[in-house]
Amino acid sequence: MVLAKIDLWKIYEGLQYNFLYNNDINSIHILLNLYDLENNMTNICPKYISTKAIRKRVKRLLIHRKDRQLISNNITLLIHEDIDRLELTLYLEGYKNGYHNNKWVNILEDETIKHFKIEQIYEKNFLFHYNTYFKEVERIKEAFILEIEDKEKKTNYLHDFINRYCEKVIKRKIYNLNMYIDKQLAIEYNFNEMKIKEEEPLLSTNELNKIYKVVVKTIIKNTIKIYIDASWFGINDKVLNRYL
Repeated sequence: MVLAKIDLWKIYEGLQYNFLYNNDINSIHILLNLYDLENNMTNICPKYISTKAIRKRVKRLLIHRKDRQLISNNITLLIHEDIDRLELTLYLEGYKNGYHNNKWVNILEDETIKHFKIEQIYEKNFLFHYNTYFKEVERIKEAFILEIEDKEKKTNYLHDFINRYCEKVIKRKIYNLNMYIDKQLAIEYNFNEMKIKEEEPLLSTNELNKIYKVVVKTIIKNTIKIYIDASWFGINDKVLNRYL
């Protein structure tokens, strides 16, 4: 039994790696099917939020440049698929961990049956996924999130996971950004002489460093939020699945 669990964990890890680093779409489909078959996880609804936030942060960072809109658009075009894969991966990881967290599933179930009859729970597709309704449920959610945040402070698991991915996949694209930007040309007239020049210079190394730091910081903030939300969804779904 222990060996079977270890083997299954290795399969999960291998599929996750192939999806993240090799862009193997088949791997994520297999992983989703395994999660569904093994854990009855069917209420999986990931949200992709980092790309839009990155566009805003980069524009704010480059407020001094006329081509900030062009640069921010190019960045999101370059890396949005990479970020989407990371967000989906951590959503699934958070969901799975919440779904298997019997401590918090039991706590939420005990509170749920105080407010709903068994028949009502049976009919629900969603429990407290988006609305906690009751103060005690809100306190449970806050305590659960605090536990995740405390664990992350001690282990840095999520930060290390995201930083490692950004180093291997995102960094190269950001530092080669000048290769992908179509420069805008401007025409200048000076004593009847026409000159054509680029409106803005290429991004400096310092600017690229700042852009990369902003991108990574934004990804970390948003993907950890995705992980936490997914964990909460996993707990709620496990409670509901106990009454199927």
